[in-house]
Amino acid sequence: MKNKFKGIILYKKIIKDNDIYIKILASNDQIITGMVYGGNSSKKKLIYQNGFFIDFIVSRKNENFPLTINAEISKPFLSNMINDKYKLNALLSILSLIKLSIIEGQNIKGLYSGVENLLLKIIYQNHWIVFYCEWLFYLLQLIGYQIDYSKNQDKNFFDLVDKIFIYDSNENSIMFPHDLFFDKQIINQKNIYLTFYIFENIFTKNHLDNINNKMPVSFLNFKKIILKRL
Repeated sequence: MKNKFKGIILYKKIIKDNDIYIKILASNDQIITGMVYGGNSSKKKLIYQNGFFIDFIVSRKNENFPLTINAEISKPFLSNMINDKYKLNALLSILSLIKLSIIEGQNIKGLYSGVENLLLKIIYQNHWIVFYCEWLFYLLQLIGYQIDYSKNQDKNFFDLVDKIFIYDSNENSIMFPHDLFFDKQIINQKNIYLTFYIFENIFTKNHLDNINNKMPVSFLNFKKIILKRL
């Protein structure tokens, strides 16, 4: 039995010799894992890279065998990102956040399309960091923690405890960077820092703490280099 999918590679690990184990976010918003026999050979290794989009076929000999995956590289191609250290670190942070947000067998509708749209914007558009920041809040929404800043532009502060927008600051609040997301799109260190801080606070306290995990290193690395650049 064979099934054909499109997806993005989230993770790979060499098992033995040239065989690899990979984890894929498929276009049906599910995680698919399996073995690629000969996947680390000189002929195939350039296909199976973290972040690459692939068209792939899944097969299984019988219930006692793991899934077998065979793939071809698919658009969008990521050479533009791989050769730019800021975009590359953004890609690695995106992959790490996805891996912590969904488990095998779970379906989060809109996760794949959101990632694909984001990567297309990072590849082809200027001011892509704005789209990255928008995606952080989109990810929170997908896993159940919506930050509806579009309906609260008149409220300058966000309460991190009650997770609501408020007019006046209090001991639990932080200024929300509205100027980053609307017509002005003011990209500066303060607005990017505030976005990362709010996301990190909510993602940690309301998701990572529940699964006994921490913010991924690749996300923290990207935050560090992008803030330093600004």
